[in-house]
Amino acid sequence: MNRIAASDEIGIFVRVVERGGFAAASEETGLTPSGVSKAVTRLEDRLGVKLLQRTTRRLMMTAEGETLLVRGREILAAIEATEAEVMAARGKPKGTIRVSMGTAYAKHRLAPVLPKFRELYPEIDLNVSVADRRVDVIGEQLDVAIRTGPLTDSSLVARRLGEARRIIVASPAYLARHGEPRQASDLKNHDCLLITGFARLSEWPLMVEGKVTPVAVKPAVTCDNADILAEMALSGLGIARLASFVIEDAIGDGRLKPLLVDCHASEPVPITALMPPGRQNLPRVRAFIDFLLEHTPEPVR
Repeated sequence: MNRIAASDEIGIFVRVVERGGFAAASEETGLTPSGVSKAVTRLEDRLGVKLLQRTTRRLMMTAEGETLLVRGREILAAIEATEAEVMAARGKPKGTIRVSMGTAYAKHRLAPVLPKFRELYPEIDLNVSVADRRVDVIGEQLDVAIRTGPLTDSSLVARRLGEARRIIVASPAYLARHGEPRQASDLKNHDCLLITGFARLSEWPLMVEGKVTPVAVKPAVTCDNADILAEMALSGLGIARLASFVIEDAIGDGRLKPLLVDCHASEPVPITALMPPGRQNLPRVRAFIDFLLEHTPEPVR
């Protein structure tokens, strides 16, 4: 079997795993479910190993299947990157980039610079998914996921885009009604606004008796969207702790006031682009990441 046919079979196998079955993979490959199954069987026969354990309820990968999945993704990405690089040599990068990011980054960092990106790269189309949750970068077949906060994905390629800080803030109207907290213990007498979805954000690191201590905050309101939480703080609903790039304009014009500045341990918040192995070499993805590094401002600290 020639190399092209072999790469096609590997691609089909990868799609079966990523989509969770033969029927789902057939929708992307253009083959019938039976044709997809036969392609995987031919690949197993050629390699002399079982890649999938088939049951009536689900597919499970063997150890050999897990190895091929990792290497197969790298091979397919390398083929696509090579083809894209050859085509890009005739002009600017082109194609579609599937990217995921949180609402706050999309609104405050991406949207303002997109016109410039389109001006520079008119043949690159962006498919942007905005989600305030952890996404499965590989399973959802993304090219790039932009994350704010600590990383846990060791299998993904990471490119640091910048850094922010978390700031505790409230509106002047709220402080006029309730007074300003001066130390960690004062927070129990205030209405706090808490972002959900990330357990570490339910505790605010504050100086207590000379030592940085995670202080559990009992929220008056919880929300899974940082931008909405900022709007709540602006309306005078309570005290919030948010990434600096979400609220830097409101702080700058006095609509929000930083609080507990002397005792809040404002740890750095990394902003990172995550990519499946091999995708970072695609000319269109490289152009997008390099553009973000050059044109999105470093958040206020």
